[in-house]
Amino acid sequence: MNTLTLHLSHLDHNYTYLRSKILPKTQLVGVVKAAAYGSSSIAIAKRLVKLGVSYLAVAYVEEGEQLRNEGIKIPIMVFYPQINNLESLLTSCLEPCLYSQALMENFKSILLKKKIKQYPIHIKYNTGLNRLGFSPDQCDWVIEQIKNNCFKVESIYSHLAASEAKRPSSLCERQIELFKALKTKHEKLSDQPPKFHLLNSSGVFNYPEYQFDMVRCGIALHGFANHPHWEAELKPLGVLQSTISQIHQVKKGGFIGYDHGWKAPNDTKIATLPIGHADGIGRHYGHHKGSVLIHGKQAPIVGNVCMDLLMVDVTTVDCKEGETVEFFGHTKKASAFAQDGNSISYELLSSLGPRIKRVFKD
Repeated sequence: MNTLTLHLSHLDHNYTYLRSKILPKTQLVGVVKAAAYGSSSIAIAKRLVKLGVSYLAVAYVEEGEQLRNEGIKIPIMVFYPQINNLESLLTSCLEPCLYSQALMENFKSILLKKKIKQYPIHIKYNTGLNRLGFSPDQCDWVIEQIKNNCFKVESIYSHLAASEAKRPSSLCERQIELFKALKTKHEKLSDQPPKFHLLNSSGVFNYPEYQFDMVRCGIALHGFANHPHWEAELKPLGVLQSTISQIHQVKKGGFIGYDHGWKAPNDTKIATLPIGHADGIGRHYGHHKGSVLIHGKQAPIVGNVCMDLLMVDVTTVDCKEGETVEFFGHTKKASAFAQDGNSISYELLSSLGPRIKRVFKD
């Protein structure tokens, strides 16, 4: 019915290309949060392990537990651990990214209580994204805390707010200078020499001179990079297809869908597809904003997208019930389809629901 075909050979290509952009000594963290950007965290993680990533990274503890349950043994960073599941993090040998005083104090208390020493952690600083992270002003406090032998600091990092912005970017440069100052301070005052990292996917392309010891790549592994020139070097993994459930004729002046969402200006042929906003194709793609490809011809989405269905205008398309329809993949990139709905590839891909069957090809 609905399938997302994932070409793992494209993942191989993207990984190899990204590795060519960084130094051999620089480690690459494969980010597989949010079901590996809507694909399959398990399948993508296993492939990345074979390719040679140094670390995997997830958003939450539960995502890391799923990978451990599938036999993945390499280090896994948890970007956004919550205080209430720090103990379960220990059970699965996951490495927390500590970003606040409360989180660090709670985790320290747990480690001391359990008499655990040298547990691997990562320290996140907020240098300007203003989302999560220790303030640079808290650096001295952080350094005092990590002197305790219950901690082993594996890395210290931050996140650029607009790594894809055209250079020169005063905001990015300010973040970089802040991070460099933090790096210097930690190197001078810390007994344990940690790794440092700042760059995400776009940063690898835009600021390669600041790759430091590690880079974190997620969306670029899936073939997208927030800039057409960079994206041209990558291969998208996913092809999203559906099938035509029914074709019916609508007379001129007839209405299509909920709330009389669209009025046919002429006698019109409508195809209904078994996919909707519950599957990740949001209502913002309706009303001719999004379109699908049938036999090489574009068919616009008309009216309001429903929860389980949507309708396309196939008046000029020679097609039959049961035939395949493509949303993105072979001809149109997911980033271009997302743009039609005033969205981005990250949102579109990570929204694709579990009712869509994942099919893997090499």
